[in-house]
Amino acid sequence: MQRSFDEMTPAVSESAFVSEQSYLIGDVVVGDRASLWPFTCLRGDDGQTVVGMETNVQEFTMLHGAILGNKVTVGHNAVVDYATVEDHALVGMGSRVLRDATIKSDCLVAAGAVVLQNQTIPEGHLAYGAPAETKPLTDAQRDEIDRVHQHYVHLGHQYKTDGGFE
Repeated sequence: MQRSFDEMTPAVSESAFVSEQSYLIGDVVVGDRASLWPFTCLRGDDGQTVVGMETNVQEFTMLHGAILGNKVTVGHNAVVDYATVEDHALVGMGSRVLRDATIKSDCLVAAGAVVLQNQTIPEGHLAYGAPAETKPLTDAQRDEIDRVHQHYVHLGHQYKTDGGFE
């Protein structure tokens, strides 16, 4: 469902897959070949929410005033609240990224991690634990970011073209 709020209406690329069970309200922008899976909630009612090109947001995720770059994966049941996730990053299942936090490019936020308010995760790092600590990514972790991103671009395209949700 998409609805306007305070004279702002979601802007969704025609090439994006948006599940009919997603909820988008207000100042929300969804980029080319992005995918929003069932039961995602994107609120742009108090600040813009942006989902970049080829970015995927998986089931039961909440984005509120969040800025996601290109080629980002946000795993199931995550929350990104007034925070920024730069390009080519993976935010793991059940993790929390709190107000004014920044996840730099080429990062992985581990499942269940909590990135605290105003915390910055440096480029090329893994964030893990609650509160999040960091260490440099391994080559295998970088490969996993790529693998998951590519999988969801393909899957989103398949749902868009074969799933009857146009």
